[in-house]
Amino acid sequence: MLVIGTGGSGLRAAIELAEAGVDVIAVGKRPKEDTHTSLAAGGINAALATMDPEDSWQQHAADTLKESYLLGDPRTAEIVTQGAALGIDDLERYGMAFAREGDGRISQRFFGAHKYRRTAFAGDYTGLEIQRTLIRRALQLDIPILDSVYITRLLVHDGAVFGAYGFDLTNGTRHLVHADAVILAAGGHTRIWRRTSSRRDENTGDSFRLAVEAGARLRDPELVQFHPSGIIEPENAAGTLVSEAARGEGGILRNALGERYMSRYDPERMELSTRDRVALASYTEIKEGRGTEKGGVWLDVSHLPRQTIMNRLPRVYQTLLDLQMLDITREPIEVAPTAHYSMGGVWVRPEDHSTDVRGLYAIGEAASGLHGANRLGGNSLIELLVYGRITGQAAAAYSESLTAQPRSATAVAEARAEVDEMLAADGPENVRALQRAIRNTMTEHAGVVRDEQGLRTGLAELDAVEKRMQNVGVHPDIAGFQDLAHAFDLKSAALAARATLEAALERRETRGCHNRSDFPDMDPAFRVNLVWSPTTGITHEHIPDVPDEVAALMADVSTDGKLVE
Repeated sequence: MLVIGTGGSGLRAAIELAEAGVDVIAVGKRPKEDTHTSLAAGGINAALATMDPEDSWQQHAADTLKESYLLGDPRTAEIVTQGAALGIDDLERYGMAFAREGDGRISQRFFGAHKYRRTAFAGDYTGLEIQRTLIRRALQLDIPILDSVYITRLLVHDGAVFGAYGFDLTNGTRHLVHADAVILAAGGHTRIWRRTSSRRDENTGDSFRLAVEAGARLRDPELVQFHPSGIIEPENAAGTLVSEAARGEGGILRNALGERYMSRYDPERMELSTRDRVALASYTEIKEGRGTEKGGVWLDVSHLPRQTIMNRLPRVYQTLLDLQMLDITREPIEVAPTAHYSMGGVWVRPEDHSTDVRGLYAIGEAASGLHGANRLGGNSLIELLVYGRITGQAAAAYSESLTAQPRSATAVAEARAEVDEMLAADGPENVRALQRAIRNTMTEHAGVVRDEQGLRTGLAELDAVEKRMQNVGVHPDIAGFQDLAHAFDLKSAALAARATLEAALERRETRGCHNRSDFPDMDPAFRVNLVWSPTTGITHEHIPDVPDEVAALMADVSTDGKLVE
């Protein structure tokens, strides 16, 4: 078995396979200790009912689907919320230390738009602690983890995957991996925006390109969550998150006039409102001239007891001290919305996250189905644990069912030739400059608020970038083959940008994270998933009805406070 991506979802799937006695290898392009999962700060959701006995998986599912603006798949939500407690048990079994109450119960706190307290945590570095725990377990199981391998292509024959091809980022050595099944866990596409919570070489759309070129499809690529609070300075760290836990613990948002503006957008929930609504509120304040000089708003936790900040928000405190010499116990933080999470992704079946390609699975931020048009904070970490386990089991069963595995010498030759051609590329165009051009296009025309004219302009700009991409120069040097990796990142970014722009153009409504100023209302006809591929374009996919036991717990989804330009 091959797992592509060594973040939380990839490692959890690899662990499941290894515990089942299946040979597995995990490869990633980033150091396993520093994957995107390690940045997740706020917490992990499960209806454990340790703090609020009334909580249940049904209520968790209802909250998830309500906040998805009814675009989340009900079966997926049911699987995740029902399997959440076992996901927490697994982490405990691997030795993770959760924050606990005095009597030993796992502590749980409120996160925006949850009805009950169901977010377990470890300080404000929950993702990092989960990642460390999974790495420790993977090492106990002797799972080989290759940290510096870049996968350029999935190998497919007759509609079934049989492995992958790639190269070593340090010395360029080629890797050919034969595998009965491949689990794609290489993240989303938020790095194609200028201000993002992703680092420069992650979430560039790799999962999307690998899957699509293998014959899979994408679902809802236009549904991208903009987190309300990314820092503005310094430039090289713009978009770095201030955890939602800062609002969860009582942080207050104010504009440059000192107004606590959330009272205009969601007077009931205020700062604990949904991410999409808080991001839109901040965007609107900035756009209408009530933002700071640098184009942000103020997030203030300085009124909280210093001890609360040090115990509950230690990472936020340290990050702002390191990056800005700012003491958040005394001063407010300047923030603005930042591209944070791909809620759409590779089209998968809810039962096992299998794709259109036999033997290919996608999990974590690479996949779609759970979050719809707005992801609840804390749901991503539990999703990767639940589906890491389920997909590992499904891949093992698929492997066992194979009597033989046909391979294709042609597919391998094509993968090899693709890398050879890229290495021989000696044109005048700079790869990094073209990546920047895509980020500028997406930021200007497919950000928090979109309209038809802007999206069409974005597609025209993308056409021009794709033409320039035919004349790039790729120059590995003594430091390694990063330039070759960036060239493949660019291909991924272009594909992800096209899918996003075309789907955003098609979704002629405002719903959740997707705000169309030319279509300010939610349209019942668009209570569908948009499925994209380069060959078929966009199709509308029906979403099953929500089961009665969950629907009974859902309040109406309100569109109050939506931007109408």
